[in-house]
Amino acid sequence: MDLEKLLAERLAQAFSAVAGGPVDPVVRRSQHADYQSDAALALARRLGRPPRDIAAEVLGRVALADLCAAVEVSGPGFINLTVADPALGTLLSRMAADPRLGVAVSAAPETVVVDYSAPNVAKEMHVGHLRSTVIGDAAVRLLEWLGHRVIKANHLGDWGTPFGMLIEHLLDLGESEAAHELSVGDLDSFYKAARAKFDADDAFKERARRRVVALQGGDELTLRLWRLLVAESEKYFLTVYDQLGVLLTEQDFHGESYYNDMLAPVTEELDRLGLLRDSGDAACVFPEGFTGRDGQPLPIIVRKRDGGYGYAATDLAAIRHRTRDLGATRLLYVVGLPQRQHFEMVYAVARHAGWLSPPARAEHIGFGSILGPDGKMLRSRAGGSIKLVGLLDEAVTRAAELARQKNPDLPEAAVADVARAVGIGAIKYTDLSTDRIKDYVFDWQRMLSLDGNTAPYLQYAHARIRSIFRRASIEQLTAAPISITHPAEHALALELVNFGTVVSGVEQTLEFHRLAGYLHTLAATFSGFYERCPVLRAASEVRDSRLALCDLTARVLHRGLHLLGITTPERM
Repeated sequence: MDLEKLLAERLAQAFSAVAGGPVDPVVRRSQHADYQSDAALALARRLGRPPRDIAAEVLGRVALADLCAAVEVSGPGFINLTVADPALGTLLSRMAADPRLGVAVSAAPETVVVDYSAPNVAKEMHVGHLRSTVIGDAAVRLLEWLGHRVIKANHLGDWGTPFGMLIEHLLDLGESEAAHELSVGDLDSFYKAARAKFDADDAFKERARRRVVALQGGDELTLRLWRLLVAESEKYFLTVYDQLGVLLTEQDFHGESYYNDMLAPVTEELDRLGLLRDSGDAACVFPEGFTGRDGQPLPIIVRKRDGGYGYAATDLAAIRHRTRDLGATRLLYVVGLPQRQHFEMVYAVARHAGWLSPPARAEHIGFGSILGPDGKMLRSRAGGSIKLVGLLDEAVTRAAELARQKNPDLPEAAVADVARAVGIGAIKYTDLSTDRIKDYVFDWQRMLSLDGNTAPYLQYAHARIRSIFRRASIEQLTAAPISITHPAEHALALELVNFGTVVSGVEQTLEFHRLAGYLHTLAATFSGFYERCPVLRAASEVRDSRLALCDLTARVLHRGLHLLGITTPERM
């Protein structure tokens, strides 16, 4: 079903025969033809022959008559391929008959751990959590759809010295009052009040210090109060995830505390392996190739002098657990780019310890920042962090106003559904349609626009296609062969058959802007097709074929947006 792969396989055989060994034909979409191969140019120096001669010999050996209407050598030695309309029709008919749209499950499924979101207990989620949560959710959706066993790991910040002051503040308020304050989602006020007392009151500070010791020592009362803080925070996080429409559940919380019992064995194993060194202040590992500005080796702090563990120890314990106990072979850490060096050092230590040996590997899925109109980090007018709940509420409110303006006859219940789909979809798509390693500017007007590379544009394209079937009173489309007879149909067909290629590429790179860009191109190409090719007014056989093309386009848009975590309303 993957046309690009099919063309590449045919050309690879011919190139190999000419070169006397394996050659990647490097088949790509082209402005000069449907597809193009430039492998002859790279092969020319190796064979000592003109690239046009090599390309001509390849064409003399390749069998493409069933796929291509025209095959020619152009320029210095490019091979241009124009796909035959009957071949496109056959491929699309098969794709339409397949519930998976021609995208096969992975031939080698893996166990993949996706570590993402990771808010802190007793702190509200803010705009800084958006990218990790949205990118991680898209990774989970895509990899699960491709047949991998995906384990979601929400690495909560639920342990450490701040919990001494938080538990003491909880006791000052009283358990029931504290539980109520946390249950209504006012986590920031709770944390700030505890912090203010800690900074201003030496007696409170001493109580907090003793409470940390009690927590780490396993005092039952302290642990019970700590569990209350964690449980109420988790309830709040789940409401945010529900509003955002991501797949994280209560079973996916694996906070820092989850690894506490693993820290001592990890440290002992590093010591046995000869990797642990005493730096005077801490027991450290110095992975090769990492130095500071002064040229001195950089350490990974495993255990501090006071017996406490550095957070790198938790990361190492997590890798060891995920590869040894869970059997994971691909570990994805969806964390901001500033943490890149930390994770590279942790991965290096894990490899030296034998916890990250092939086929197991770890990848830092880094991302940039969300900026305000001034080009600086996005913040509230008061200069603080923007609460994620407030941002999502505003998105839905703005989308509801847009829905009422565009369709005044839409029932209010439908407005609410459309507003959530469009508002939340706009936020997600703006994030995912940007190359994740880059920063982007948060702009309400642009992200909610019905024009351009936006979620509302794609959602509207999907709803527009579905309206065709409502106008024709077609509830269930009867399968019909697809035939390609018009240039606009040909252009749309080329985009549709490319879906599997795009998904396969994103599976490896997790560059979701490539999937988003594909969907935008598909929607724009459909618009051109719809303007040039009558559907409901066409003759019977042509009408059935074009209806099948419309339906297939809607299904690809629906599936592609679903992989990005975006809902597709039937009406807008």
